[in-house]
Amino acid sequence: MNLIKTRILIFGCNGLLGQALVKYYSKRKDVELHLASIEDAFVGNHQFTYTKVDITKRNEVKRLIMDFVPDYIINAAAYTDVDGCEVNRELAWNVNVNGVKYIVEGCRIVDATLVQLSSDFIFDGLNGPYHENDKPNPISYYGRTKFASENEIKIGGIPYLIIRSNVIYGSQKGVKKDFVEWVVENLSQRKKINVVTDQINNPTYVEDLVNGIALAIDKKKNGIYNIGGLELLSRYNFACKIADVFELDGGLINPILTEQLNQKAKRPLKGGLIILKAQTELGYKPHTIKENLFDLKIKLGLF
Repeated sequence: MNLIKTRILIFGCNGLLGQALVKYYSKRKDVELHLASIEDAFVGNHQFTYTKVDITKRNEVKRLIMDFVPDYIINAAAYTDVDGCEVNRELAWNVNVNGVKYIVEGCRIVDATLVQLSSDFIFDGLNGPYHENDKPNPISYYGRTKFASENEIKIGGIPYLIIRSNVIYGSQKGVKKDFVEWVVENLSQRKKINVVTDQINNPTYVEDLVNGIALAIDKKKNGIYNIGGLELLSRYNFACKIADVFELDGGLINPILTEQLNQKAKRPLKGGLIILKAQTELGYKPHTIKENLFDLKIKLGLF
């Protein structure tokens, strides 16, 4: 008897989350993958069909969707430079909002479910951590684009999963350094770093995020799910945990306040996401930060 495979199209396959999704689904015999990103080719080693696509081009997006006819589309493509979004607003809107709008149009044609990645930056950070049904109030342009993309999906007349996450960390080929690698690199070189004490989140290991997404898809869920880490802590305390696991000098970490950084975009301070819904409805079981950092340490070859 032939196995009926679930057809999944991944936009943004060359990013941190995209590559982790490909690695996960490459082990699944019940899934047929097609990859898409703006680069010329997929950076990983897996042999899958690939299409170079600019999601800001409606015709390119819809042509690919109509050619592959996926059951699910996971959109891991986004312009995530928070300060860059304040300056390059047209680009940020084109990628984060118009790109999603074009994917929604394609989903409507082929009756596909869209899995869209969103962020706790849609909230103002005054009363976090946040539930799925809390009222968004973004304070940065990046946050505004992510909230607008959620609204495009909700009015799009398609089945959808909006996965909200925050402070995603991990390591993949050719991806810009995340917070963990930045801390490790600087402390390894005995450089002092300034880290804020007033930004609170529950950092999300990319492997846990992938597992949460896969659970939601496998259980054929719809709606909004928060997929985050187990522990709510400040960025400074996160950096101290990193120093501890990687056996580096935490004394080089200088605690400061966000306002001292003079960043272009405002940051939600008391952020983070409550993950109870994902834990109860999906059976989502994230690991502790310490467990995840030890796993990352192995992946980075630093044991």
